[in-house]
Amino acid sequence: MRVAIIGCGPTGLFLGAALARRGHEVTAVDRDGGPAPDGTWARRGVMQFHHAHGVRPQVGEALLAEIPEAYAAWEAAGAEPITFVLPDGRGVRGGMRSRRETFERALRQTVTGEPGLQLRQGHVDEVLVRDGRAVGLRVDGAEMPADLVIDASGRTGRVTRDLRPEPAVYGDTGVAYVDRQYRLLPGAEPGPMTNPLAWQADLDGYQVIVFLHEDGIFSVLIVRPVEVTELAGLRHEAAFEAACRAIPGLAAWTDPARAEPITPVLAGGRLINRYQGQARPEGLVLVGDAVCTTTPMFGRGLATSMMQARELLRLVDEAGGPPDRDAFEAWCDVTMRPWVDDHVRTDATMRHLWDGGALDLDAPLPAVMILAAAEQDPEIRPALGPYLGMIKGPDSLADVEERARAVYRSGWSPTLDEGPDRRELCAIVQWALAPV
Repeated sequence: MRVAIIGCGPTGLFLGAALARRGHEVTAVDRDGGPAPDGTWARRGVMQFHHAHGVRPQVGEALLAEIPEAYAAWEAAGAEPITFVLPDGRGVRGGMRSRRETFERALRQTVTGEPGLQLRQGHVDEVLVRDGRAVGLRVDGAEMPADLVIDASGRTGRVTRDLRPEPAVYGDTGVAYVDRQYRLLPGAEPGPMTNPLAWQADLDGYQVIVFLHEDGIFSVLIVRPVEVTELAGLRHEAAFEAACRAIPGLAAWTDPARAEPITPVLAGGRLINRYQGQARPEGLVLVGDAVCTTTPMFGRGLATSMMQARELLRLVDEAGGPPDRDAFEAWCDVTMRPWVDDHVRTDATMRHLWDGGALDLDAPLPAVMILAAAEQDPEIRPALGPYLGMIKGPDSLADVEERARAVYRSGWSPTLDEGPDRRELCAIVQWALAPV
């Protein structure tokens, strides 16, 4: 089978190599040609390449199943396996401490030169459609025939935009974030951790997160409401560093005696949760972020993409050629869409609470509030591990939802973390940016 893949990001590279190893003839096309001869890799147009990532266990499991050499290269590049300890004392694989760049470099390095896989730099002009079926791509003006076309170009991919239906789920969160990467100084220990992957603090009107990566590198995120325009100034180094000094947990992590910045402040765009059904025509399959996009605070993006890729491979194996696309779409509806719905509910609730609203105890509780209630009711905790590990979907929390509701009906509410409230943070930003 001839396969044309739009996009050489993680999903495209993974599928390309896995399909080539099954004997298919694969060409993956991307405008980005990979790292430059001097090793730098700007990855223009792929904002998330440089931003913070939490890497869940599904990513490593996919590599071990299909491209174990890539997993070994990833570890050799410094990626660190994480183990989570469940309430019953059992340890489970918790993902990897790694930057997205480290993961993608290891994957690309491994699959470059894979027999049957061509990585082609070029511009995809359009999907070729004849008699209601995708039959290839037009790349830089030339036709490239294919029996199967896979769009792994992400949420904002333009090539198939006019072929896609309207999103089935679209949730504008009303939030954005800025982040910056730091490296621990020699001999320095990490700062406070909420769990083995990250530290998180929920403050009055905003949120901060630290993701620990490989080799002592970590990312600091400040998540803010977009309508509070004063906080847009956090994209400036002076304001970002002033905010870090004012928030106790971030002050500990970014203390110059502990760590030094290694990137500028990186400003992210407005965050969207989105679920997309499959495009028409036949012979074209959307996969990865083209199907399922969630906000980065839970670090699920790479995991949902790898889960989709593995299911698509299973369907290709079952068919011995082009997969049953309706079966793939049905699987995504059952397995992927609930995670997007989960984010929509969670993000809407957090914004409502940030703005001073009260939790609606007559509505379904979002997952984040069930997680918080476990602090008061230990009987809730056994249900959290499978959900947090994405072993079970969001509906797995239904059995403990009423227990969580009872916690809130008792009058309890989560305690805000120590630090300036949103009004005070705005003042800090304005002070940091004031002319001298």
